[in-house]
Amino acid sequence: MIRNRVLPSCSLLVASLLIAAQAQEQASTPPQSIVANLDAGKVGDPISGYDYGMFIEHLGNIINHGLWSEMLDDRKFYFPVDSAPEKEPAGNPMRARFMKLKKWRPIGPDEFVVMDRDHAYVGEQSPEIKLEGGTTHGIQQSGLALRKGKGYAGRIVLAGSPQAQVNVSLVWGPDAKDRQTIPLHALHSAYATFPLKFTAPADTDDGRLEITGTGTGSFHVGAVSLMPADNVHGFRADTTALLRQLDSGFYRLPGGNYISGYDWRDAIGDPDKRPPTWDFAWNVMQPNDVGMDEFMELCRILKVDPYITVNAGYGDDRSAADQVEYMNGSVRTHMGALRAANGHPEPYHVKYWNVGNEPYGNWQLGRTALRYFLIKHNAFVKAMRKVDPSIVIIASGAMPDQMTVTNSARRATGKTQAEYGTDGDWTGGLLDKSWGYFEGISDHWYCYSGKRFDWEAGKDNPFLYDQNPFTSVDESLVDWARRPSNRVREKAEAWEEYKKRFPAIEDKKIFLAIDEWAESGMPPNMKLAVSYAMVMHEMFRHTHFITMGAFTFATSTLDFNATDAIYNTTGLMFKLYREHYGTLPVEVTGNSPQPAPKWPVGGDQPAANAGSPTYPLDVTAALTADRKFLTVAVANPTASAQRIDLKVQGVQLAGKSKTWQMAGHGEDAANLLGQKPQVEIVAAELPEVPATLSVPPVSITIYELPVR
Repeated sequence: MIRNRVLPSCSLLVASLLIAAQAQEQASTPPQSIVANLDAGKVGDPISGYDYGMFIEHLGNIINHGLWSEMLDDRKFYFPVDSAPEKEPAGNPMRARFMKLKKWRPIGPDEFVVMDRDHAYVGEQSPEIKLEGGTTHGIQQSGLALRKGKGYAGRIVLAGSPQAQVNVSLVWGPDAKDRQTIPLHALHSAYATFPLKFTAPADTDDGRLEITGTGTGSFHVGAVSLMPADNVHGFRADTTALLRQLDSGFYRLPGGNYISGYDWRDAIGDPDKRPPTWDFAWNVMQPNDVGMDEFMELCRILKVDPYITVNAGYGDDRSAADQVEYMNGSVRTHMGALRAANGHPEPYHVKYWNVGNEPYGNWQLGRTALRYFLIKHNAFVKAMRKVDPSIVIIASGAMPDQMTVTNSARRATGKTQAEYGTDGDWTGGLLDKSWGYFEGISDHWYCYSGKRFDWEAGKDNPFLYDQNPFTSVDESLVDWARRPSNRVREKAEAWEEYKKRFPAIEDKKIFLAIDEWAESGMPPNMKLAVSYAMVMHEMFRHTHFITMGAFTFATSTLDFNATDAIYNTTGLMFKLYREHYGTLPVEVTGNSPQPAPKWPVGGDQPAANAGSPTYPLDVTAALTADRKFLTVAVANPTASAQRIDLKVQGVQLAGKSKTWQMAGHGEDAANLLGQKPQVEIVAAELPEVPATLSVPPVSITIYELPVR
């Protein structure tokens, strides 16, 4: 048992690692001629298509606006309809833009719009609009992006007095003629659904939908929807077309922090009857329009496999088991029959299931201590496997690096640095107490641009539970680019320790899913793309246990607005590797090792820096599945052109070669909507296999070399 083992103290461990690092430290200047030795006779476990996976969650409007086609916010009227000023979302500006919702406003005085809680169509209230003869009263929502010649389709749910005359208008300009109006008559006391269809003859980013009435009595609006007519089963045609081309393997959904307060049952069945709810994780309203059936449709559209996270925060094991049955059960089961009644008779056969999200974090709803969560995890898995024994369970872990940098170890043990075998080692707890209740373990990491973990700020002080233990750091371009891949390297170092403590990891082929990862606080540009390429390289070096990766977020590969989308540099990086890099990793050695760590080991600093021994370049290589080509990827995280000599053994190379390269005018080169792309993937042919590779500054290049 872990807790009965004698462990070295954290300070002694760090001191010994620092002494070793100082003894090995070399000058950061690489040799005059950098050499990469590629041994195609030493092939690792295949690179899984799941290494290119994506993560997506209902963080504000990332799904509702980025993927889903709905143009109207609060379409089921969670908020009151009044003329009060909109409140700006709290939090950092980059995140706040995902939280902002368009508001419904009265047309006419506020007192003619009443939020009726006694006759609500869905949720807790529906607006009732009082009428007074020929004077127009109603509600409107502005800020709609309309494009000339484009069709828009939707529906509205109404109830009202027979004498009420209701008009629904799409408006694109200030003049009386700048609108298309659909009259709706013969209302009844019972709610009924009416179709809507419009065509916009002009461009505007501030169109609006008006719902007005004249006559006597009143009318209620239960729900209203408006989408571009070219939507793909409710999803945006533009963003999904781009994401499909990335061939991401799988999507992890629906959360994320969001999952800890999510009730999946609120988001099935008739979308207009799904109640809007408050998301306490992100403090924003969610309409519940995109639920489990829609997620499966999204996966079908994108041609990826689903990986579902269940609510182990406020959720319980029975709810999780019912969710498995809804997704995978036959129509003869209770939940399978419900799925069929909702229009989906065939089971989805979802294979991968994740129990909870970051349960170690104090930011999670329903968080509990490790020893109690282990009981919960095991109960969840028992219930879920009873429904479908074939599912693959991925437990929510956190290795010492993640527990340290999130302050979670300090909250659990009072010590800044997580120690193996303590409550500051969440993954170790799972391996110790939940053996047999998972096939894989999940771990997350995020980096913060220009910041590093600060030992002094978080030095074993139990009173600093909520202090952010990071400090700004002035780094070279190479060090900045390496910081994210160092987090992957830390997972590899920890895995070696776990293998010593739990040898059955190897026998049972337990795998790691890094199913959330990203750099925070940095706009997508060429510099970030090179850093992300180095992350992929580090995962490729450890394919024997890293078999799944999910980038945060899928939509972060795009630059998009309400009507258009393009790949940003992150999207181009994923596209480059997925389309042109091999699948059988080969050993890469070299004559220029990565320099020893500059910062204390622990937190976000591994004992050995990530990267290949070809400093300052990072090189990986892989054979294609048919072994007809050797692909070589070179990331150059420096501001100068670099050259590297190739020495290949294990195969013979000959013939014309190909290259695909990403580079821009500098590290800040970016792709932005409405501007000429500053970064593209440029293909070229070489007359023969090159002995020396030349790469431009801040670039990513993949070479395809034919095997004789």
